[in-house]
Amino acid sequence: MSRFDLIVVGGGMVGVACADAACAEGLKVALIEPGPIGGGATAAAMGHLVALDEDPAELALAAYSLALWEDFPDPRAAEFSRCGTIWVARDDAEMARVPPKIARLAAAGIHAEALDAKQLSELEPQLVSGLAGGLRVAGEAVVYPPRAARCLLERARARGLTLFGGRRVDALRDDGVRLDDGGRLSGPVLLATGCALPALLPRLAVRPRKGQLVITDRHPGLVHHQLLELGYADSAHGNASSSVAFNVQPRPTGQLLIGSSREEGVIDPAVSAPMLQRMLARTLDYLPALASLGAIRVWTGFRPATPDGRPYLGAVPDGRDRWVAAGHEGLGITTALGSARLLMDLFLGREPAIDPTPYSPARGMS
Repeated sequence: MSRFDLIVVGGGMVGVACADAACAEGLKVALIEPGPIGGGATAAAMGHLVALDEDPAELALAAYSLALWEDFPDPRAAEFSRCGTIWVARDDAEMARVPPKIARLAAAGIHAEALDAKQLSELEPQLVSGLAGGLRVAGEAVVYPPRAARCLLERARARGLTLFGGRRVDALRDDGVRLDDGGRLSGPVLLATGCALPALLPRLAVRPRKGQLVITDRHPGLVHHQLLELGYADSAHGNASSSVAFNVQPRPTGQLLIGSSREEGVIDPAVSAPMLQRMLARTLDYLPALASLGAIRVWTGFRPATPDGRPYLGAVPDGRDRWVAAGHEGLGITTALGSARLLMDLFLGREPAIDPTPYSPARGMS
């Protein structure tokens, strides 16, 4: 039986970030992943590095993590693009949300500026006319999540990580895990398995929220910023069985990545034509020029959501040296680095840079 200082289960962006952070501390680390690295929810993520501010705890984790992204080991390989974010206001009622949003971001150390209708049109001339304005967060960025995960994996392996690729954890043991080939690893266990968390830890509630993405052929310069409607968070955090919101990203390849949709209670991974039509109709409401573009790929994925929308980060209160980093829903890429650093501080008994209480797994134990 092999002994490790930490056994990380799950090779998505969050799990690999945690493994890399543990290796940086000089720990002997194992990472277990049955499929491709970054091949689950990570591969279905838009890759936005953006701060949502409606929940103070979510904003604190995002701001902390965004600062850590500035030191990412290989930004070019991860297709890091500091395109900035523009939040679009359709009317005066949405424009009224801009000043308090700017204030909340400023309190977290993130600079944003209000845009009137003329400024918005000058920055993004393809947006439909008649919009009220918006706000711009120039320092935000996008990445290609699977490549970002691979970058962290490569650094972790250079630091001594042992990868159990193509292996699955069959069961948790009091002293570690049992693999699907009968092998056993001993040591503290960190579960970073996203939607699959309840399979190993059924007492923690995580539900899948299905989303669909579209990527176009190459049209460089058509859109300059990541564009989101100001009501995006209402869709992301709402309780409706299905919702769509305007979200378009310019990729460094010249392509445009189009979201965003959410479906509750759906486990079929097939593309849903009705949801796709709703999502694209919402996009064309804001960017009518996209109607002439060709889509080269449409795919789906499942975001791991907790009941209160915050991830589980910390020790599982069962006395067995088990830890969890899961349930990041649509902000797993943004918050992966901060989640990993916070988790490592807790694991090593240090004071974290932000209050860990809002993310405690104890709140979700049934």
